[in-house]
Amino acid sequence: MFVAGLFIRDGKASGDTLAEGGRKERELPGSPGDNGDSRDLAEALAGTLEIAGSTSMEHVTWALAESFMEEYPQVTVTVECIGSSAGIEAVAAERVQIGNTSRALKQGEQELGLVEVPMARDGIAVCVDPANLVKGITREQLGDIYAGRITNWQQLGGRDIPIVVIGREAGSGTRSAFEAYLGLSGQCRYANELDSAGAVLARIASIPGAIGYLSMAEADHGVRTLCLDGVEPCAGHVAEGRYPLARPFVMVAGEEDWEQNVLVRTWFTYVLGTKGQEIIEEIGLAGP
Repeated sequence: MFVAGLFIRDGKASGDTLAEGGRKERELPGSPGDNGDSRDLAEALAGTLEIAGSTSMEHVTWALAESFMEEYPQVTVTVECIGSSAGIEAVAAERVQIGNTSRALKQGEQELGLVEVPMARDGIAVCVDPANLVKGITREQLGDIYAGRITNWQQLGGRDIPIVVIGREAGSGTRSAFEAYLGLSGQCRYANELDSAGAVLARIASIPGAIGYLSMAEADHGVRTLCLDGVEPCAGHVAEGRYPLARPFVMVAGEEDWEQNVLVRTWFTYVLGTKGQEIIEEIGLAGP
C-alpha cells in the first residue's frame, strides 16, 4: 500500500509518493499537462472514470465529478455509493478505477497493493432530532449511550424520553471510525443500522429521542448537531485539530492505474489542485 503525497503548484500535482511510514518515494509519473498545453489535454482526454465507495463522500465526489466533466467534456464520471469496504474491494477486483473510503485502510486492505490518496478531512457530527434540548455531550456520555448504559435523555439533562440509537451498517467507514473513537468496535447496541448517510439523516430527523452520527457535510437543517467535549463540529475546528471525532476522506486506486492511466492521474491532480480543494472547502470539509 502506498500513501500518495502530492505537492500542488498552480493546481498541478508535481510531488512525490511516499510509502507507508515514509520509507520509499516515487513520483507521480508524467503529471497531466506537464508536457503540453492543458487545453490540449482537455480536448484530448476522453473515456469513463468509475468511482465507487463511501456514501458519506457522495456529495463531495459528485461536486468534484461535475466540475471535472466541465473541464474535460469528453470524460464521463460515474459515482456509485456502496460503502467504504465495498469500494475498496471494487478497486482491488478492478471493477472500478477509484474507490472512496471514509476511513484509513485496514491492515488486510493495505496488503492489496493499492495507492491511498487522502483528499480531505471530515468531522463526524453527533446528531439528534430537532426538538432535543441537549446541546452538548462528552465522549464518555456518548460511549455510555452506544453501549446501552444511558438509555433516557433525562439522564443527560434533557426530557424524559427514551434514546433511540441509530448507526450505520457493518462495512461503513463512518461506523468504523465512530466505534474506534469510542473504543466500542463491534460492541455498539443499535436500534437501527442503516445503509446510507441519507437514511441515517432521515431517521434521526423523524424520530423523537433519536441520536446518530453523520459526516458534517451530510448533516443538514433537519437535525441538530451536538458539541462534543465542548467543541462544535465544523470544518475550521477539524482543520485546527480541535474537534476530536475526525477522520480522513481517502480515494484509492490500483497501482497500475496510478502509474499508467492518464485519466486516473488527471483526476487526482484535479482533486488535489486549486479547483478541487476549493470545491472541498465549499462542501464544508477541511483540506487533507
